[in-house]
Amino acid sequence: MSLPLLSYPVSSQNQRVKGFEVPGDEQPYQYSTSLLLSGQELDSLILAAYRRIFNEQQVLVSTRERFLESQLVANQITVRDFVKGLLLSDTFRRRNYECNNNYRFVRMCIQRVLGRDVYDNREVLAWSIVLATEGLEGFVSALLESDEYLENFGLDTVPYQRRRVLVQRSSGELPFERMPRYGSDHLARLEALGNDFSANREVAGTPYLPPKFVLQIAGWVAKVGGVSLLALSLAVVLSWFGWISL
Repeated sequence: MSLPLLSYPVSSQNQRVKGFEVPGDEQPYQYSTSLLLSGQELDSLILAAYRRIFNEQQVLVSTRERFLESQLVANQITVRDFVKGLLLSDTFRRRNYECNNNYRFVRMCIQRVLGRDVYDNREVLAWSIVLATEGLEGFVSALLESDEYLENFGLDTVPYQRRRVLVQRSSGELPFERMPRYGSDHLARLEALGNDFSANREVAGTPYLPPKFVLQIAGWVAKVGGVSLLALSLAVVLSWFGWISL
């Protein structure tokens, strides 16, 4: 029997406060299929969903789910179903779920799916229990079927970071994409294997660079060779017309 979601206090985060500012470039763009989209606009919506769920560093050709994309283009599934498919994909499991603990993974999913940061550690604990008892699929379904998700994004809108604008401040909230993908425990295991993530680390296998005068000589040789090849080509063309003989 699955445990019910524990209650947690809801603090007054920025996205819970209604704004009266005039929309501008700093407002998040909303990608939705509620309007009739052209092919290019639908491609932009699909890319926005990948950026939201996988983050920019994981959006690769190899991570694309072509079958889900074809279903969305054919209007066989909704945007929410497409987001669910990305969250349950093998790529997302390997690159986000398996390399993090439950607490870190819950925080990442709330940011990417609900478009906000967690309220406190009690909310992280509540959703971690859901993840532990119902598994990844049950956790994803609970997030996408929650009232908060349906009220803000519905079935046709790609999730986005809500209300980054802070009133009377020159800069708003930073995007969630700046957060590291790995938790501190997984990073410690990588460092124990010999990986160096320090800021002043030296890149292994730096290629050897010859002295400057050797590079200059090589440059002149390349230029002379290019001129000679051009002259030879011109001579061959002129010989075709019989103007010169070779």
